[in-house]
Amino acid sequence: MNRGKKETYSSGSALVWHFLRGSRKWFAGAILFATLVSLLDLVNPKIIGYTVDTVLGTTKTALPGFLQNFIDGLGGTAYLKANLWTVAIAVLLVALAGALCRFLFKLFNSIGAEKFVKTMRDELFEHILHLPFTWHSENHTGDIIQRCTSDVDQIKMFLSEQLTSLFRVIVLIILAMFFMFRMNVKLALASAVFIPIIVAYSYFFHSRIGKQFRIVDEKEGELSSVVQENLTGIRVVRAFGRESYEKSRFETSNDTYTNMWIRLLRLMAAFWSSSDLFSYAQILTVIAYGAYLCVNGDLTAGSYIAFITYSNMLMWPIRMLGRVISNLSRVGISVDRIMYIMNTEEEKDVPDAVEPDMDKDIVFDHVSYQYSNGTQDILNDVSFTVKKGTTVGILGGTGSGKSTLMYLLDRLYDLPEEDGKITIGGVDIRRIKREWIRKNIGMVLQEPYLFSRTLEENIRIARPTAEHQDVMRATHIAALDESIDHFNEGYDTFVGERGVTLSGGQKQRTAIAQMLIRKPEIMVFDDSLSAVDAETDAKIRAELKENVSESTVILIAHRITTLMDADLIIVMDQGRVVEEGNHEQLLAKNGIYRRIYDLQSQQSSVGEEAAA
Repeated sequence: MNRGKKETYSSGSALVWHFLRGSRKWFAGAILFATLVSLLDLVNPKIIGYTVDTVLGTTKTALPGFLQNFIDGLGGTAYLKANLWTVAIAVLLVALAGALCRFLFKLFNSIGAEKFVKTMRDELFEHILHLPFTWHSENHTGDIIQRCTSDVDQIKMFLSEQLTSLFRVIVLIILAMFFMFRMNVKLALASAVFIPIIVAYSYFFHSRIGKQFRIVDEKEGELSSVVQENLTGIRVVRAFGRESYEKSRFETSNDTYTNMWIRLLRLMAAFWSSSDLFSYAQILTVIAYGAYLCVNGDLTAGSYIAFITYSNMLMWPIRMLGRVISNLSRVGISVDRIMYIMNTEEEKDVPDAVEPDMDKDIVFDHVSYQYSNGTQDILNDVSFTVKKGTTVGILGGTGSGKSTLMYLLDRLYDLPEEDGKITIGGVDIRRIKREWIRKNIGMVLQEPYLFSRTLEENIRIARPTAEHQDVMRATHIAALDESIDHFNEGYDTFVGERGVTLSGGQKQRTAIAQMLIRKPEIMVFDDSLSAVDAETDAKIRAELKENVSESTVILIAHRITTLMDADLIIVMDQGRVVEEGNHEQLLAKNGIYRRIYDLQSQQSSVGEEAAA
């Protein structure tokens, strides 16, 4: 059950770095080509400026030594002036090189993003599968799904669309400002003054947008939960005519979610409109002040053209820098929501966990239990013994703790050290591997869950290698074979989501067959015969007695006829064992068991008279 040491993530960046382990080389390649794109984008304005000032004009422009030597080798500026097509080819080659680098950037970036998101989803799903049952009880399924879809996509988009481009943005800003300062310091300063302003107001919006994104994410999780509950419980909604109520409930949640988004969009609109204002103000400043410098002779025409080109090129990177800062808030919320899942401790065994023989006596020794959010004990000092190979029945009202006992036995709930112990063959179950316990304890719940597969595939889930003959044997013991014979597709009948095409009794019997095919040492039936009639109930119990007599059987039921043949019957009330014995002994005590028996007998007699 233990999957090695589980790392705890102290920060969002550590978590993201962990998920990046399979895609780092792709993102590194994307960053490299993004940087090359920035470098190549800066070349053409220089070529155009050089051509206007030096080739077509009279101003001499200083070039790097190797480039000046190359031009001199061709014949100098006179050759370029006579063959302007060479300049056009140079511009075209630079543009083609930039296009190739852009293609490779997008390719590497896309591959890295998809590998990253696959790693995230795979690891999240596996981690969630190993989280405690109590964690799943405390967290809405819709919210978990939303975290594993919307939040994962949000992190992916930030990394692939913004973070990898950030390196390109930084290189572009640094080099463009370098060239601009080389051409004219005054004009460069006039352009640069807008950069800290844009960064400052981006940071100003950062915290405000972050708070609103957290609210929006939480409301989206609530909305997803409403949808998930209604889709999975559509039969109940239809059966009770609750369509209007559920529609109103959904619309209320959707309205709240929409209003939160509108409030967020107002913030975003204010952010982007102010961004546009500062960006266009920067360009206008460069154009106006640059024209003034050109008129005064402080700036050449070629440099002016190059300056305007660089200024236009800077508008997107500077806005992009502001966008990255503002979106850090949103992605930070998504990372925190993912980190909440990943930092939740998985189920784990003690270091010296064992795999003992499970065909032994089960002893509940002064067991008490309380849910983490409760104030009252669900179980209070419960003690009894289940002898190996016997059938034990447990009777009790709703909330008496019957199911909780079995969840503790199967270690779906963990029993605290100070609250007694449960042993199998004298071995405390806290020292037994969870996987071993669940392999040897078969549980059938009152409300079984079936998957959207065929009937046979559902039965074989517990034992994929089982032969068809094994499936037929299990369905015969579970009294399901006669129903299957009436299905047009037989064992290949598609049961639909949650077994929607089957009746309640058929679903329970399918779950019984599913458990029987594993042939576990201990079998637990948690009120799993409640949806079948008395005749089928008796038939199943007779088949169990004949075919699995060596297994230990625990029957939980409200119907005494289901329990009356058990070797031992435990009667529970308000978390305590109040009576125990066989059927005859309990009747003789004239306690709770006798009262329930008399009441059910009277109801049965009334039913038979009404039928007659």
